Amino acid sequence: MPEYIQINGAWPYANADIHQGNVTGSYLPADIFARYHRLKGNHVLFVSGSDGHGTPVTVKADEMGVDVTEVFEHYHGRFLEVFAGLGLSYDLFTHTETENHHKVSQDIFLKLLENEYLYTKVTKQMYSPAAGKFLPDRYVEGECPNCGFDRARGDQCDNCNTLFESAAELVNPRSKIDDSGLEMRDTEHFFIDLPALAKDGLEKWIQNPEKESWRPQVLNFTKNWILDEGLIGRAVTRDMDWGVKIPVEGYDTKVFYVWFEAVIGYLSASIEWAKNNGEPDAWKNWWYGDQAKSYYFIGKDNIPFHSIFWPAQLLGVKGLYDEERDLNLPHDIPANQFMNMEGRKISGSQNWGVWMIDALERHDPDPLRYYLTAVMPESRDSDWTWEGYVTRNNKELVANWGNLANRTLKMIGKYFDGVVPEPGELDERDTTLLAAIDAGFDTVGDLYEKTEFRAALAETMRLSSLVNQYLDETAPWKSAKVDMTETGKSLYTVLQAISGLKALFAPVLPFTGQKLHELLGEEGQIFGEQKVVEYEEENRQHQAMTYDGSAAIGTWSRSEIPAGRQLPPAQPMFKKLDSEVIADELALLGES
Repeated sequence: MPEYIQINGAWPYANADIHQGNVTGSYLPADIFARYHRLKGNHVLFVSGSDGHGTPVTVKADEMGVDVTEVFEHYHGRFLEVFAGLGLSYDLFTHTETENHHKVSQDIFLKLLENEYLYTKVTKQMYSPAAGKFLPDRYVEGECPNCGFDRARGDQCDNCNTLFESAAELVNPRSKIDDSGLEMRDTEHFFIDLPALAKDGLEKWIQNPEKESWRPQVLNFTKNWILDEGLIGRAVTRDMDWGVKIPVEGYDTKVFYVWFEAVIGYLSASIEWAKNNGEPDAWKNWWYGDQAKSYYFIGKDNIPFHSIFWPAQLLGVKGLYDEERDLNLPHDIPANQFMNMEGRKISGSQNWGVWMIDALERHDPDPLRYYLTAVMPESRDSDWTWEGYVTRNNKELVANWGNLANRTLKMIGKYFDGVVPEPGELDERDTTLLAAIDAGFDTVGDLYEKTEFRAALAETMRLSSLVNQYLDETAPWKSAKVDMTETGKSLYTVLQAISGLKALFAPVLPFTGQKLHELLGEEGQIFGEQKVVEYEEENRQHQAMTYDGSAAIGTWSRSEIPAGRQLPPAQPMFKKLDSEVIADELALLGES
């Protein structure tokens, strides 16, 4: 029976361009997983959006000297361009500045308040006499009390990932705006009662034996926080004028803390998707019931927000939208580690990274997707090198998989005028090969299920090598001189194997998969179609990305290519890259 699979991709801050670390950290694995489950015939809902709130966006606006809305809309538009170019098949990629998102966020807050999981507390926060206002945490820098890093932010140290309850924990805090001194002043905020939520379900949830299948870095981190260290109340509001307003009288100068509000986007985007498709209750199929599973694809720096704080929020809103059922908690949180760049940390200020909006002008999307998957930082940090990219493109995509498909189709064109030959009776060697490909749908599929995408890709490439070996052993270019029956059987067998490999590769290589689909004489689309659309909400124009899978015919199985079918002329799927590409790309690094 088809499952309901909710796939949630991390929401990028709309303050900087997307680089390869962002893509391989969360966006690409989420898309691969979505495409795999669509081929399986499951009901997939894949959502995300631009995070237009929070201090990262306002800091960028201050740096540029423009209105914050201008910054948010600028980067949101660029995200849509990049994600469309990379083939990320979001059912909806929206943003946090919709009326829908504001309403759902406020609904969550009010239900937590009603269920007595919120309380107010007066705390001392950093106040800038020079600016005449409280400073959000990211406007405060100082020395980390844990590791000594001298540029720790007021909410988190990027060096050791320590989270701070307030910027007051920093040593020698200063204003990031003008480097001026700061003082502590009283301010009242709402806090979420995490200790109470731990006792009311969070502790039991994280100790469920099913969680043992989680990645160790996620499970161990989460258990340590909840069970060993213990949770404390955490502020959900802040003194700021950009964001979602607090729906309580007397708090008109405050907004929701971005950590609290941004994760609500997974739910609000699902609700928005349902409304946009004319079925306002359809989202409930993915958010309620044992038949639905939700996956959150994120980077390791976002683990606590998704494995602790968001589940706590979901546990605390019993009765929201449905008095009889509770919203589903995360089924899995396959957080990835970080990707570096040529042995160094990716840096926007130093132009040290692969900026995808730029790279897509020079490189095809599938080779980028392939390399990012092959070196995906699933269990440890990994490294992008241009030498590695060119080598894998040439030796694996071109020489192995691409060459297999291209030379087979060329030989069918040469020896059989492009018509799929009659195979006669297949022998044991032929059927053994096809059995290995068919078995791949179990072995590779199991790896996709477990979000082990590197291993899934490696196993698929191994099967491609197996087919290449068969082709070399049967040598149809030799048998064509003496025995066309054997030639036809060999090429027919390889063609069927290629049809299976097409499906196995498709979650990672959707563009060339579709091209090969057509070269095999197949009709229709393996997947659906992504579109960037504009729509109006409350007299305001929005841009979003949607996915239409109504015409998709792809399945997680090998399609038989019938003998007698006329195939179109062969075309290469991939381009060999000259070694000069490495030097050319390296020369672009470090420039302003």
